Amino acid sequence: MKVMAQVAMVMNLDKCIGCHTCSVTCKQTWTNRPGSEYVWFNNVETKPGAGYPRRYEDQEKWKGGWTLNRRGRLTLRSGGRVRKLLSLFYNPELPSLDDFYEPWTYDYRSLTTAPLSDSFASARPKSQLTGRDMRPVHGPNWDDDLAGAGEYAAADPNLKGLAERVRMEFEHTFMFYLPRICEHCLNPSCVASCPSGAMYKREEDGIVLVDQDRCRGWRFCVSGCPYKKVYFNHRTGKAEKCTFCYPRIEAGQPTVCSETCVGRLRHLGVLLYDADAVLDAASVKEDKDLYEAQLSVFLDPDEPWVQEAAERDGVARDWIEAARRSPVYALIKRHRVALPLHPEYRTLPMVWYVPPLSPVADAVHATGYHDDDPDRIFAAIDALRIPVEYLANLFTAGDTAVVEGVLRKLTTMRAHMRARQLGDPAPRDLLDRVGASADDIEDLYRLLAVAKYEERYVVPKAHAEGSGALMAQHCSLDHPGGVGDSGAREADRLGPLPPPALPGLTAPGGGSQFRDSEGQVRFNLLGWNGDGPAPGLFGTPGDAS
Repeated sequence: MKVMAQVAMVMNLDKCIGCHTCSVTCKQTWTNRPGSEYVWFNNVETKPGAGYPRRYEDQEKWKGGWTLNRRGRLTLRSGGRVRKLLSLFYNPELPSLDDFYEPWTYDYRSLTTAPLSDSFASARPKSQLTGRDMRPVHGPNWDDDLAGAGEYAAADPNLKGLAERVRMEFEHTFMFYLPRICEHCLNPSCVASCPSGAMYKREEDGIVLVDQDRCRGWRFCVSGCPYKKVYFNHRTGKAEKCTFCYPRIEAGQPTVCSETCVGRLRHLGVLLYDADAVLDAASVKEDKDLYEAQLSVFLDPDEPWVQEAAERDGVARDWIEAARRSPVYALIKRHRVALPLHPEYRTLPMVWYVPPLSPVADAVHATGYHDDDPDRIFAAIDALRIPVEYLANLFTAGDTAVVEGVLRKLTTMRAHMRARQLGDPAPRDLLDRVGASADDIEDLYRLLAVAKYEERYVVPKAHAEGSGALMAQHCSLDHPGGVGDSGAREADRLGPLPPPALPGLTAPGGGSQFRDSEGQVRFNLLGWNGDGPAPGLFGTPGDAS
C-alpha cells in the first residue's frame, strides 16, 4: 500500500444559481490571452443540454476515457500506440472548433462613434479569430436556462433510453446547473494519451498539469479526455487545461472559482488514498460497481494506521491533519452524499457532486402524501421533476439505488432541521431509514448550508523543503560547459552559496535573516509572505555594494 494525498472538490448542485461568476473569474485569470478565446477551464452547463463542447458525453463518437478489453484489462478507448500513429495527422475523434464554438465580440466602436441619426446604431458580432462579421450559432452556455426546449434537451446523451420517462411539455420540464472543471482524475486518460509525456499528475497534491516545454501539440490528450477539459491553443501550438489554481493551492488558498462562487456551493479539501489500489478500482467489471470501488480507494484519516502509513510514505503531518478536517472526505465517504461525474469513464474523477433535490415538499403535497409518513415522503422522490434515472446516468453509471439513497438522506436532513426549527420531535423513523443519527444529519447540514469559509476550504500549504536541491537535480542547462555542468562550476564565477539562516535572526512576515561572507545581515525572501519590512534585502543604507 502506498498512501498519497489528493486535493479534491465537491459541489452542491442544489445551491448553484447559474450566475457564471466562476466561469468569468476563471476566464480572466487563466485564459484571457490570444489563442485561448474559446477556452473555458470552468463552465456552467444547463442540464439537460448538449454541453460544451457539444455532446462531449457521447463516447461512442469521441472515444474518451478507458474501457476494458477482452482480457479485462484497462485500455484507452481511443486505441493504443499503433492507432495513434495511424491517426497522427488526422484524428477523427478530435473535436473541431465548431464543436466548441467560434468566439466573438461586438463592434462597439460603431456605437461609440455613430453620428446622430433617426435609426438606432447596432454593434455587429465579429469573430475574435478572423475579425469578420459572423452569426453566432453556438456557445459555451448557449442553451443556458433552455433545458426544457426539445431542440436542446434532445441533444443530451444522458437522456438516452428515457424517452418515455421524460416529456418535454412545459408542465413536465426540469433543469439544473452543472458547473464543470477538469476532474484531476486518479487514473487520468489524458496523461496516458500524451505521446510526449507532457501531461503529468503531481505527486504532492494530485493536480494534473501540462508541461508546456515538453508539449508538441499532438492533441491526443484532447481526444483522450472524456470530459473534454483539455484544449489546444492555436497560437502557441500547446495543450492547456485547468490548473486547479495550483499557485493558490500551494499558498493554502482556494481556487478562484471557489473563492468567487456566489452560491458558496464548492468545498475543497484533502483526501488520502491508496495509490496501489487505483488500478484495481478502475478495472472492476461492471460499470455500476465503479462508485463503490472508488470509495474503497479512499482511506480514513482518523485511523492511526493510516496516519502512520501516510507519514511513512512522505505525507506531511499538517496534510494529514487537513485530511482529518476535510469537508470533501466528509461529504464523499462519511456522509456518502457526493457522487462522481460519469464514473463509467473509469478515470476515477476527483471533482464530485451532491445531486440536486427538487422541492420535495411540493412533490409530497402534489401527490397527496403527508409530511408525517416517511414512506410517503420517500415515495415522493419518484415523483420529482428531475428523474432519478437521469441523475443516475450522470453520477452512478445508471445505478438508481445509490441516487435514491442520497436523495433520501437529503430529504431526511430537510425534515429533521425543519422539525428542529419548529420545536417538533425529531423524525426518528426517517433517521432510522437512512441509517444516520441526529448528530450525523446536523453535521451534514452544517457542511452543506452554514459552513464558514475555513470549513468549506481546508487547503494546507505546500512544503518547500528541499526545493532548491530538486531544482539543482533537474537543471535544464546541464549540457557540457553549461552552468549545470559540475566540471564547469567555478567558484569565482558562481559565487558562494548563501549561508543558512541564523536561528536568532527572524523578520516580520515569516522571512529570515543571515550573515553574508562580509558579516553583513541580509534578508532571505524564502518564507516571506510580503507583510512587514525586509531589512537588509538590498544592503544597509549607504552601502556601496
